[in-house]
Parts: sequence; C-alpha cells; structure tokens
Amino acid sequence: MSKRALERRLAEVRGFEDPRVELEQYPTPADLAAHLVHLADVHGDVAGRTVVDLGAGTGVLALGAATRDPARVVAVDVDEVALNRARENERRVAPAVGVDWVRGDATRPPLCSAGRGADAGVTVLMNPPFGAQRGNEHADRAFLDAAASLSDVSYSIHNEGSREFVEAFAGDAGGEVTHAFRAELPLERQFAFQQEQRRVLDAEVFRVEWPPSSTSDGGSRGKR
Repeated sequence: MSKRALERRLAEVRGFEDPRVELEQYPTPADLAAHLVHLADVHGDVAGRTVVDLGAGTGVLALGAATRDPARVVAVDVDEVALNRARENERRVAPAVGVDWVRGDATRPPLCSAGRGADAGVTVLMNPPFGAQRGNEHADRAFLDAAASLSDVSYSIHNEGSREFVEAFAGDAGGEVTHAFRAELPLERQFAFQQEQRRVLDAEVFRVEWPPSSTSDGGSRGKR
C-alpha cells in the first residue's frame, strides 16, 4: 500500500468525541500518521515486529501500523472513552492485523518487555502530550522513558525545539537519534480557551534507536 493510499485509509479515523484538555487529546492528522508509519515501514521497523502505540488516543498510529504486516499491534491509553472510539475506528479501517487495545498508563505500560531484543523486536510509535498544560510540563519525557524501557526503536512527535532534549535523553540512555524531520500539526478549535478556530503547530518527529540495556531510571535523563 502506498503512503497516499494509507493516508486515504486513515482519513476514515474519527477523532475524540469529548476531548480531555488535561490529557492534551488532539488528533494526529492522517497525512502525518501515514508519513510516520510509512517511514517506519521503509526502515524495517513494522513488518514482522511488535508495534506499540503509547498514548494511542483514537488509534490512528496503531491502525496505520496494523496495515503493514506487523506481528502484533498493541495500543495503550488511559482513557476508556478514547479506546472505545479507537475500536470503532478499527472497524472502519479494517486492517489485516487486529489491534490489542489496552487501558493503562502509557508512561508505565502494563506490558511485558520480554520480547525486546529478540529477532523480531519492538517498535514504539507515539504522539505524546507536548506538556503544554500547567502541571503537565515536559510530559513527553515520561513517554520517552517508557519507549526506552520497552522498545529497541521508537518514532515520536514532539513540539518544535525539542531536538536538543530528545538527543540528550537518547544519548544518556545509550541510544541515538537517527532521523529527524519537521512536521505541522493543524489543530481545530476543541476547547473553550482556544481563541482561534484553527491553528497550525510546528512539530518535530524523531526516530530513536535504543540499546538493549535501556531501562527506566525515574526520569533523570535528558533534563531540560
């Protein structure tokens, strides 16, 4: 399936019915999701592997990965309402591989990492909260920590200007940012505090390779 065809398919994914501001529940656009999944597939990080979507929301990244012949796809989110919408979206997209939808804290995923380091490997795809809400600053740090402990490669979307932080975090864990590119996140008005009907955020996407010995250390890496 071409990237354009995948984008058309992911355009069927519906967003949050009642988004929660404290979770920064903004949808990942179909074009960006398709580009990220396509990039991961080109690098051999999807087919035959376990793919984990941390903070899956309504499931666009997990569903995109499920169309690319993975061994398994697991999607973790704390919000049961979002997961119910994700299950509906799975019926719309109808990927060849089913998704395991798991309710839980994506920063402490209730998953076994025993398969990590095996021939198949584990890939994390995620669009974590940017930490824009007061009391939730640098929320993406905890998601990176989870990815480092769970996977050998991850793809993640971050706020513009995050490259130094992500590179430092990966380096402290013995990992490496191998690819980075700019992206745009168009956000439609969802919450009362938003003054614009539509705003486009500049973002950055990173591919990180994690060493087999990466483990969570309570968030001490990559301070910013």
